[in-house]
Amino acid sequence: MNFFQAQNKARHNTRLLTLLFVGAVVSLVVLTNLLVLLFFTDSRPGTSFTEQITNAPDELWLYTSLGVVGLIAVASGFKFLALQGGGKAVAESLGGVLIHQNTRDPQQRQMLNVVEEMAIAAGMPVPPVYLIRENSINAFAAGFGIHDAVIGINQGTIDLLNRQELQGVVAHEFSHILNGDMRINLRIIALLNGILILGIIGGGLMRGSMFSRSRERGGLIALGIGLLIIGYGGTFFGQLIKAAVSRQREYLADASAVQFTRSSQGIANALKKIGAHSNGSQIESPNADENSHLFFGAIKSFSGMMATHPPLDARIHALDPTWKPGKQNKTRSSSPATARASSFAGATGSGPVSQSSGSANLGAAQHLMTTANTKLSQASHETFEARALVYAMLLSDDEPTRNAQRQLIAQNAETGVPALVPSIYQQLRQQDQQHKLLHLEQAMPTLKEMSKLQYQRFYDLTGKLIVADQAVDVFEWVVHRVITQELYAHFVKPYRGGGRITRASKVHKPASLVLSLLAAVGSTSEDQQQLAYQRGADRWGGKPSMTRLEYFDYQELNQALDSLRDLSPDLTQRFIDACAAVVQADGQLTGDEFALIKGVATTLGCPLPPLEPNP
Repeated sequence: MNFFQAQNKARHNTRLLTLLFVGAVVSLVVLTNLLVLLFFTDSRPGTSFTEQITNAPDELWLYTSLGVVGLIAVASGFKFLALQGGGKAVAESLGGVLIHQNTRDPQQRQMLNVVEEMAIAAGMPVPPVYLIRENSINAFAAGFGIHDAVIGINQGTIDLLNRQELQGVVAHEFSHILNGDMRINLRIIALLNGILILGIIGGGLMRGSMFSRSRERGGLIALGIGLLIIGYGGTFFGQLIKAAVSRQREYLADASAVQFTRSSQGIANALKKIGAHSNGSQIESPNADENSHLFFGAIKSFSGMMATHPPLDARIHALDPTWKPGKQNKTRSSSPATARASSFAGATGSGPVSQSSGSANLGAAQHLMTTANTKLSQASHETFEARALVYAMLLSDDEPTRNAQRQLIAQNAETGVPALVPSIYQQLRQQDQQHKLLHLEQAMPTLKEMSKLQYQRFYDLTGKLIVADQAVDVFEWVVHRVITQELYAHFVKPYRGGGRITRASKVHKPASLVLSLLAAVGSTSEDQQQLAYQRGADRWGGKPSMTRLEYFDYQELNQALDSLRDLSPDLTQRFIDACAAVVQADGQLTGDEFALIKGVATTLGCPLPPLEPNP
């Protein structure tokens, strides 16, 4: 199987199906116009319906069309606003309970480790993980983007799957986040609610007709029935389109997971265990139906056009063409050991891309984590230690400045935190910037467990520490960007904008500034700087002229990135690739280069690409 081809096919099919929604709305407008024409225009005896349509006043068409579109838009808007709680709200609505970063449960610890290494490999923030106390095998990803995303996992999943299978499932869910599936499905849910409003109005008219005069009652009932049919019929066909879109995104996520892990065995065997498990992938939560498209496996046994997921056999066979369905040996949810050993017939068969246990990215992430300071990694998962870790990262090498910063920490930090800072600072001094940023990312889920008041106190103190020496360097700026992007999205409001700029020429000036900064921090001569910049400009397109910089101006950088946040997804990816071309131009990756491109990718909500030296 060509997984890149599968991805492209799934994306193409999704676009076609999304266009069907537009066609559905247009059809609803036309049908409602015809219904209104039928009941609210006078016609002489013998006048055909065609003549009635031709003779209808233009105002009737206009007002009816505007009314229908307005109703759908308003109802969709209200539903959209109701869904703005992000991934955390979705997880909690499904009965999910946050798995704390300092958990001592070995299975939960393994799950957090898998999510953490997958996030580092994907170049995205480490998402919080929520546990659903159900014995079936399932998982989901929810959130509008990478900064407010969460992973949900069933108890049965962590009980019954091994580490490789968990990697496949998590990679599948990360694919949903990175491919923007949550945003697609959010819009579909909102639109379906808008279409349904016509049926609700129709039902209201039928009930209201009971209080009208007898000569008007028949017309109101007929109009109500018509709107009821249009609204609920439109919702039914909308659900069909939603299911078709969801099936395509599942194929895309499966293909992306294989591309990501470079192994089909993990995800294929996870699907086989779903087929062998007595509870399958079913979810009992009353809110599961609305979010059915988010899950790894189908939550109900729907088949055909109403199914939100492709048939299990089809998904397995796409991943493992050698597999043949056999007798399903059902396992009992009460016996994890038995469930681990049992599966579909052929469960041990490997897929066509099983030559390695992980991609280069995954291997690099695992290497980075295994070479990290163990005590610092542990500190990042503890409540007070995680805050002390961030404070220690911001301490100056200049002793007078560092003493002033420690005084600020003593005055403003929570009791017990200041005493932790000195030892953590000494350990951080032995770490390179890449490992420091790893520990920062590891600490983010722990910091998200703070209260909103604690977050505000933490945020204010980090700001004071950064400006204590009256200057901001690259690393300090990156730490502040990561904190701002990830914690602000969690505690205050995720950034919902973006996507409006579809032409690179509109943002050449801010793009040039960022590329110029990257070239400046990684080059020792003007010629090297120009060469590095040109590599990035060629990748970006349009050949913007280089911006001459005298010093690192973080305020100008912030303004430039604010403009670039409005790039479309394709342009965002292209710009990040251009940034990667700059830092790899000389075949070396300095700490400041890595930190700066990390901060840029974090701000733009785009995964960091693999950064390999490119002589």
